[in-house]
Amino acid sequence: MVPVNQPLGQHAAGSSGGPPFALEEGDRMLRVRLDGGEMYAKQGSMVAYRGKVDFAYKGQGVGGYLRRAVTGEGQDLMRVKGRGTVWFAESGSHISIFHLDNDRITVNGRSLLALESGVRYKITTTSGGIGAMIAGGVFNTEISGTGGVGVLCLGSPLVLPTDEPVCVDRDAAVAWTAGVRTRVISSFKVGNLIGRTSGELAQIEYSGRGGFVVVQCGEIPARGAEPSS
Repeated sequence: MVPVNQPLGQHAAGSSGGPPFALEEGDRMLRVRLDGGEMYAKQGSMVAYRGKVDFAYKGQGVGGYLRRAVTGEGQDLMRVKGRGTVWFAESGSHISIFHLDNDRITVNGRSLLALESGVRYKITTTSGGIGAMIAGGVFNTEISGTGGVGVLCLGSPLVLPTDEPVCVDRDAAVAWTAGVRTRVISSFKVGNLIGRTSGELAQIEYSGRGGFVVVQCGEIPARGAEPSS
């Protein structure tokens, strides 16, 4: 993985950021070139393609998506295979590419855009007792192996080192490196259940030497992000 002490733009635009898994249009569109292989992408994120590309699963036709729940909110991935070029985007959101080299990163499931075929993924949850219950749906996608990972972000992302613990709103955190520990910090009070709420019931604490967490500039989940000005 690109060293943590470099700006996030270098994660996306470094020497490893070229074809077949690369960014275009001001980091708001992902271009993937397929040469008979396959990859996975967020269902509905394809905006254009050229060539002979199939979005079906096991020959089920254009509408046959690989239904794979990656978050508690039920986000799905689709399998894309064939020969050609496919472009992916999501409501003008900023896109970052992380290139894994036998490495591991965790992504907020709602912020996951695309995966190359060389990486594996599994669902994890954030610990925190009643705080996690209050936060609701704190499901993440742990990605490992070798290949590119496309991540969505509302606006330009902020990269915060986790050598010293940092607390982030659960809808603002989009990704964090291997080895970073997470736990839900609750500011819950019983009075919040009686006709009012602070709107800030729980946050997630990230900690771990040498790691970082990527934060988007707002608490709106990336799946519904509006383009930044």
